[in-house]
Amino acid sequence: MTSIETGRQPKATGPAAGAAATAAPARRPRRELAAATVGSVVEAYDWTIYGILAPYFAEALFPGTSPTAKLIAAYLGFALGFLVRPLGSVLIGRLTDTRGRRYGLTLTVGLIAAGSLFLAVVPGYASIGLAAPLLVVGARLVQGLSVGAENPSVAAYVTETAPAGRRYFYSAVSYGGVVLGSALSFIVMNVLLGVFGESGVEDGAWRYGFVFGGLLGLTALWIRRGAAESGVFTAAAGKVGQAPEAKAATRKAPSPWPVLRAHLGRLAVVFAITSGATTAFYFVTVDFPSYAESAGAATKEETSAALLLGMVALLAAMLGGGKAADRFGALPVLRLGFAGLALGSVPLLLAMNSGRIPVPVVTVVLLFLLGLPLAVSNVFAGQLFPPAVRAVAVGLPTAAAISLFGGTFPLLAELLRSAGHNAWLPWWPALTAAAALAASWGVREHPVSVTPHA
Repeated sequence: MTSIETGRQPKATGPAAGAAATAAPARRPRRELAAATVGSVVEAYDWTIYGILAPYFAEALFPGTSPTAKLIAAYLGFALGFLVRPLGSVLIGRLTDTRGRRYGLTLTVGLIAAGSLFLAVVPGYASIGLAAPLLVVGARLVQGLSVGAENPSVAAYVTETAPAGRRYFYSAVSYGGVVLGSALSFIVMNVLLGVFGESGVEDGAWRYGFVFGGLLGLTALWIRRGAAESGVFTAAAGKVGQAPEAKAATRKAPSPWPVLRAHLGRLAVVFAITSGATTAFYFVTVDFPSYAESAGAATKEETSAALLLGMVALLAAMLGGGKAADRFGALPVLRLGFAGLALGSVPLLLAMNSGRIPVPVVTVVLLFLLGLPLAVSNVFAGQLFPPAVRAVAVGLPTAAAISLFGGTFPLLAELLRSAGHNAWLPWWPALTAAAALAASWGVREHPVSVTPHA
C-alpha cells in the first residue's frame, strides 16, 4: 500500500517559520490558481465546441455527397484527437517535468489556442479539396496532444503551489474550469444560433465559435505567462535563483521510465480512478439525453434542460468536496462519491425509467456524486508521484483512461441502443465506479507536506 499527502501539515516554528513568513508576501496563490483554472476553461471549451459545431461545418470542410458521411468524417477527427492524448501526456508532460510547470502550462494553452484560430480560418473543401479535411484533422491532433498534457500539468502545478490547508479546494476550483468551459461552449452555440440562425451558422458563422476559443486561449496564455514557477519544481531540479527554462535547456534530464516502473501500482490506481470518473461524466453529460429518450423517461430537450441544473450541483459538490477533503482527507470524499455511483446509478436510473423519480432529480444526484471524486482527483493523483515525473506520471494513465473509457463511450452507447440493449448502459458507469472504489484502497494518506522528495 502506498501513501499520499493530505495537504495538512504542522505549523512551522523557529527559523523555518521566519523563512516562511519572509517568503509569504512573494507567493501569489490566487494568481497561480487563476492560471491553472483559465487553461482548464479553454481546454474544455475548445475540445467541446468542435463536437457541437461539427454538424454545421462538416458540409463545408469534408468531402462526400452524403451529409451523414461528411458528419461521420468530422466526428472521426474528434475521435483521433482522443487517440493522441496519451502521446501528448508523455511528450509535453516530459517538458513540464524538465523545463518547468509554467513552461508546460503556457505550451499547452498556446497550442490549443493556435488550433482553434487555425480552424476558424481553414479554407473549405470547395477551395482546396482534400487539403481541407487533412488540415482540420491536423489541427485536432495538435489540440489532442496539448489537451493530453493540460490536465496533468495543472495537477502538478496546483499540487505544488496551492496553500497546504486549501490544496484540495484549489484542486476543485481548477478542475471546475472544465465544467465552466463545457457550459461556455453550449452558451456560445446558443448565441450563434440566436444571432445567425441555423442556416447562417452553416453558411460560415460556425467560424466565430473557433475565433472565440482562440481569443480565450490567448487570454489564458497571457495570464499563465505572468504566473510564478512552482517552488517545489525549482527546488527539486536544483535551480533555485535561476530561471528553470534557462538551466533545464542546458542539461540532459534522466529518463523517467525507471521511476515510472517503480510506481506501477500508483499508475494503476490513477488509471482506475480516472476510468470511473470519465465513464460517469460522459454517460451523464453526453449520452444521458439519448438514454432517457430511448428509455421513454423524457425527451432530449427535457433532459438537456435538467443537465443545466445538474451542472450547478456538480460545481457545488466539487467546491464542497474540496473543502471537506482539506479537513478530513481526500480518500473519504473520493470513496463516498464512487460508492454512491457504484451502488446508486442502476437503482436511480431504473426508478427514473419507471417514472418514480423525476429526471431532474436523478440528474442532480448523479452529478453531485460525480463531483466528489472530481474535486480531489487532480491533487490526489499529483501527490502519488515525485516532482521529477509528476506531470508524465499523472498524464499517462489519465489520458489512457479518458481515451479508452471516455472517447469510446458514445460509440458503445449507440451500439448497445441499436442492438436493443439501452437498459444495459447504467451498469457500465456503475461497474467502473466500483473498480475505482476498489482501487482507492491501494493507497493511504498521512499528514506530511508536498516536498521535492515526496
